[in-house]
Amino acid sequence: MSTVLQAKNVRVRFRVMSSVQAMIKQVSDPFIDAVRDVSFSIEEGQTFTLVGESGSGKSTLALAAAGLLPVSEGSIRFNGEDVTAMNNADMMAYRKQISFIWQNPVGSLSPRQSIGALITEPYIVHGMKDRDLRAEHTRLLKMVGLPDHFSERYPHQLSGGQARRVGVARALALSPKLIIADEPTAGLDVSVQGEILNLLNQLQDELGISIFVITHNLNIVRHISDRTAIMYLGRFVEQGPTDDIFAQPCHPYTLALLSANPNADADADASIERIELKGEVPSLMDRPKGCEFHTRCPFAADGCNSTFPPVHMVSDAHSLTCHYPR
Repeated sequence: MSTVLQAKNVRVRFRVMSSVQAMIKQVSDPFIDAVRDVSFSIEEGQTFTLVGESGSGKSTLALAAAGLLPVSEGSIRFNGEDVTAMNNADMMAYRKQISFIWQNPVGSLSPRQSIGALITEPYIVHGMKDRDLRAEHTRLLKMVGLPDHFSERYPHQLSGGQARRVGVARALALSPKLIIADEPTAGLDVSVQGEILNLLNQLQDELGISIFVITHNLNIVRHISDRTAIMYLGRFVEQGPTDDIFAQPCHPYTLALLSANPNADADADASIERIELKGEVPSLMDRPKGCEFHTRCPFAADGCNSTFPPVHMVSDAHSLTCHYPR
């Protein structure tokens, strides 16, 4: 099995004040790290899921992986080629092999264009004039379970589930090797969520594509994911095979996230020991010293507030950063 996407020690920074402001306020580093020292890989035909609270850097990492945000340090490789070193021509070719399913199913579709025009727009953007657009939108709609007459509709005439299927069809247009799905079930009824997840699984089996999923919904992670990473303040605190993460969560933050996840079985839900996190997520402009989770960790002890935690290997594929893994 070959590696489709590999990130190594990736850092993404944003300037928060001008050089003049930094000089006046005597700030030596007028940047924040939205993503810091992140490494992971996605194999061919694999689903990799990224979980974390809002503002933890999940979408920023995905945008950097797609070449839509600059990387300050580290490298991102796609099929062995360094994305961070690509020129404009190489980047255009790269973006034919990677596509997005955006978080807002209706808002991501232009209200001025018909569904047929929306899902065939990638061919126009990439100058693929040899394509029969009518035949293509018929083929793509069929792949996602929508009838051909939907090509004449407009986004406001679609339900949330139908709009999500259109987003999937558009993502498939250029036959990408990797799809980045940002909250693919957001705003959908539970039954429709299941339909969309089953569709993604089916398309993955048929086409052999890799999928990079960003989500808050832990209930979907087990359903679709091969590997999972937990993100906090722009860093991975734990990552490994999804089954291992759920069966043997070792980082306190992972434990807290899983304990907060509701269970449909009332008896099982009552037996779960809830871990309540105290305080608020720290500001990226004032990161805590030592372990950055220690200000909220119920298990924090000596050394957590002064020394950055080492990497612990639970197994060859399961790692975390914590002074006192559970």
